[in-house]
Amino acid sequence: MFQDESVQTDTEASIVPEMTESVGTRAWLARHSRHGRTWLLAGLGIDKAIAFTILARGWASLAGLVTVALIARFLSPAEQGYYYTFGSLIALQIVFELGFSFVILQMASHERAHLTFSSGGLISGDPIAHARLASVLQKTIRWYTSAAVLLGVFLLTAGSYFFSAHPHSGENISWHFPWYAAAFAAMFTFQLDPLLSFMEGCGFVKNVARLRIVQAVTGSMLAWLTLATHHGLFAPAMIIGGNAGVASIWLFRRRDLLMPLLRKNAGEHRIHWTREVWPFQWRIAISWLCGYFIFQLYNPVLFAFRGAVAAGQMGMSLSLAGALSAVAVAWINTKAAPFGAMIARKEFQPLDRLFFKTLWQSVSVCAAGALSVWLGVIYLNWAHLPFARRVLDPISMGFLLAVTVLNIVINGEALYLRAHKQEKFLLPSILGALLVAPSTYFLGRSYGSFGIVTGSLAIGLFMGLPLATYIFIKYRRIWHEQ
Repeated sequence: MFQDESVQTDTEASIVPEMTESVGTRAWLARHSRHGRTWLLAGLGIDKAIAFTILARGWASLAGLVTVALIARFLSPAEQGYYYTFGSLIALQIVFELGFSFVILQMASHERAHLTFSSGGLISGDPIAHARLASVLQKTIRWYTSAAVLLGVFLLTAGSYFFSAHPHSGENISWHFPWYAAAFAAMFTFQLDPLLSFMEGCGFVKNVARLRIVQAVTGSMLAWLTLATHHGLFAPAMIIGGNAGVASIWLFRRRDLLMPLLRKNAGEHRIHWTREVWPFQWRIAISWLCGYFIFQLYNPVLFAFRGAVAAGQMGMSLSLAGALSAVAVAWINTKAAPFGAMIARKEFQPLDRLFFKTLWQSVSVCAAGALSVWLGVIYLNWAHLPFARRVLDPISMGFLLAVTVLNIVINGEALYLRAHKQEKFLLPSILGALLVAPSTYFLGRSYGSFGIVTGSLAIGLFMGLPLATYIFIKYRRIWHEQ
């Protein structure tokens, strides 16, 4: 009996160090695993805002592949052309937006730098900055409510005229009600997006990025359901409407912050838009408008001169390139509000360190993704898969992806300068529009998609990137020396 107890005690004594060692080993591994993940995330420059943005745009990219597959399965090549041309025409809202959302973000971020927000929505700090922040929100609501009505009327009339004037011969496409639904959904969303920009400027970058995930998932699910039930041309309206519904709920839950700002009397400290903002905004507005002619004119030109099938191939290719770009720009775009706050505090050295690091990360991600997409398109054509006929040929796709990488660099340089509440990219934007628009029109009419992407790449390499980089270097040096 005693001997057995002695043996048992020795056995237990021998087990304890093993258990201790096992627990210690697991703790060591867990600790170093966390350190490893932290090192990896720090090396990649991924903070919570970027992580949520990447998740949202990563979902949008992966879901976009599913959407592309469903479009190829449930829509004819001609319907695919209508689907993507809807998106290009909806993008005309940029004419009414006038770059206001970016201005709102920067104005809010500069005032937010002098304020503190509590969890209950209370704002404390500089009373002048508080009044000016309220003024920014109030002017945002007034402008976008009026502009949304004008946008709805414009989209309904201009879109209806365009599709009626360029009917697709050989197939009867029922586009009227899907287009009307997309136009009304865009009008509603148009009023909500600037409020999200305002919230980002107020420091809610991570929260808005998390919201984007919910929007992306909701929009994708609604689009898939619409496509699978053979109502595919309603999918754009469902995506836009789903995003608007999710944003409405999110903003309603932040009413404790927004409503006091809307009711606050800014008095003599209100923003004088014509004196303080318009000199900056009108340049942004022209740049935004020029951006439409640079990036959104491809599909309507091909639809008009090469038919809905060619427009569909370009649209699907642009969708893939756009999904790639949306993920890559997360590194740089989520820093717009922090850039503005650093500039307001004149922290130029930390600003530059953060900017160049995130720009390099953004470009690297885009380049790696572009190579992967291009190799995928080459394989589709080599294997003679039917899906290859739904996108551009490998050479044209390669040129389009190269333009996408160039635009990441230019976008980063422009964002950096605009964070100073200055618009110095007016000249590149105007020149780009003056060159790309006629290039797209004439080369697209004569040579189709290949002519369009060749012209865009040549303009980007020999005018766009060199001029943008020169302006970036020049004004960064001047402002920081001052």
